[in-house]
Amino acid sequence: MKNPGAKQIRSAEVVLPSGKLDETLAFFMDELGFRIDKIFPPDAPRLAVITGHGVRIRLDPEAAAGAGTLRLNCTAAINGQTLVAPNGTKIQIGSAEPVIAVPKGKQSFELARIAEASWHVGRAGMKYRSLLPSRQGGRFGASQIKIEEPGPVRDYVHYHEVRLQLIYCHKGEVRVVYEDQGEPFVLRPGDCVLQPPRIRHQVLESDGGLEVIEVTSPAEHHALTDTLLMLPSAQFHPHRDYSGQRFVRHVASESRWVPVGRGIDARDLGITTASSGLATALVVRVREGASVRIGPAPTEFLFRYLLRGTARLECEGQEPTEVVAGDAWHIPRGTRHALRSVSSDVEYLEVVLPGRRRGSGFAHHGAK
Repeated sequence: MKNPGAKQIRSAEVVLPSGKLDETLAFFMDELGFRIDKIFPPDAPRLAVITGHGVRIRLDPEAAAGAGTLRLNCTAAINGQTLVAPNGTKIQIGSAEPVIAVPKGKQSFELARIAEASWHVGRAGMKYRSLLPSRQGGRFGASQIKIEEPGPVRDYVHYHEVRLQLIYCHKGEVRVVYEDQGEPFVLRPGDCVLQPPRIRHQVLESDGGLEVIEVTSPAEHHALTDTLLMLPSAQFHPHRDYSGQRFVRHVASESRWVPVGRGIDARDLGITTASSGLATALVVRVREGASVRIGPAPTEFLFRYLLRGTARLECEGQEPTEVVAGDAWHIPRGTRHALRSVSSDVEYLEVVLPGRRRGSGFAHHGAK
């Protein structure tokens, strides 16, 4: 028998055992608010179809006894309960909205080398490489994401339940669209966006050479589809507040470099203000012969990705090591570290939590 094609399917049902049908119907209708759509036969019912809360259930006497768990997404006030229906079905009560659970985390030095990169297929067919395999105890995640095929991307309007999420375009181009932010636009190398919590967005198409760096907190979070919203939005609200954050689009071609140390310049990506001080993101450019020396960092998260060039990474408690473009590392709080023997074209992406106000925090110090 051939599998039915999508055009042939008219509806779908979850099949559960009927048990004692009258008792099972009373439970689903009186306690859970379902309604009867179909019952058979009317004079001596043994099968029924009920609907409610977006699900259609077939209570069938021939279904395997005791099979099935039904999850009902409710208010947080009753989250965690489990009920058992007369037909043996477990009713799991969960929260209607995912909770952003940010683990306390465990800081450690971590170095991800491009030479040892391992890629896997993630959402919408995109390829992912973890830049923080330990996830710092689950509190932070960092990934390099690439799209190798040019043309439309198999994406859909969706949003993320996150504390922080930023995307930095490293290579290639990608066309994207965001809720309340106007028409679709193209991210090019050096561009960056802060995606505030729950902002709807969609990846539309890529040039096939795309590579972006994504930093998130927590490391694991929900991506939810919004089937009702069409993008671009009819309204334009560029300064809309999303859980205390706002969308920001940093365009590299319109930005400027500012000296932050001897032989060192930086390009601020505008994340500090937009995230209400949660994070700061910079691109740092080091001139040949200079070094980056930083004292014990008063941060919970200090992540760097080497965009181009080579250097020697020195970190307290670790053996000095050479780093090349594509390598990424995390420096734990209170650890002295430095970049020395830098090549003429060194640039790196730096993401720090908590964010640094202008003139505060630790500085980059360069020396010939």
